[in-house]
Amino acid sequence: MKITLDTADNSLRVSEAGQEQDLSLYSPESFSVLSRLWIKLGWSLKYTYSFTWMGRPIIQLPEDIVRVQEVIYQLKPDILIETGVAHGGSLILYASLFKAMERGRVVGVDVEIRPHNRKAIEEHPLAFLITLIEGDSVHPDTVARVRASIRPGDRVLVLLDSNHSYAHVTAELEAYGPLVTRGSYIVATDGLMEFLDDVPRGQPSWRTDNPKAAAEDFARRHEEFELADPPMHFNEGSIQERVTHWPGAYLRRR
Repeated sequence: MKITLDTADNSLRVSEAGQEQDLSLYSPESFSVLSRLWIKLGWSLKYTYSFTWMGRPIIQLPEDIVRVQEVIYQLKPDILIETGVAHGGSLILYASLFKAMERGRVVGVDVEIRPHNRKAIEEHPLAFLITLIEGDSVHPDTVARVRASIRPGDRVLVLLDSNHSYAHVTAELEAYGPLVTRGSYIVATDGLMEFLDDVPRGQPSWRTDNPKAAAEDFARRHEEFELADPPMHFNEGSIQERVTHWPGAYLRRR
């Protein structure tokens, strides 16, 4: 793709596969083109590795943080299960929301929780809302431990943010999908990998080997789930699409 941006006449020309498209620079269509490029540049330069939430690194795009906050507040789950712990910033984010709402708790699952990260999470003021489970997220014993943490009548929300290969995400969807309650979601994060096959640190195989493809195929196999971005509850602007690392991520249980 070739992009020619002219701020003098407020135009954007996009050339791709032998076709050209002229856009007004200040249009939703130009916003979409430039946002996609910005996302790729930001990922390549590790832009998301520069934020914390209440003292813990949170390797997420800020817009995704705000969007998932909207989902949590509207849904008000009793338990949020996240695979992939890393530094624990996401767990602290969810726990802080549950503390503010005076309901909800978090379960974090990871094949390896490094000692310094475990120590920081367990010593955090919100640790009382967080349960850590160490083990392969798709191993039957791990899934059984997660299932045991769910109480009768709990509303369950699941976020998958561990190994992002198609095979692993598919296995997680099959393992954790049945735990999701009606009207809630299982979220296969980081589907942007589909668009990172040609950037530094990317891999050509990601074009098909990614969470987005896993979520799409899961929805085709399971009619009880539908791919559906949560609604925007407030939008007075002209932009309808999300600037996100999580395209095609939200699977809603009907």
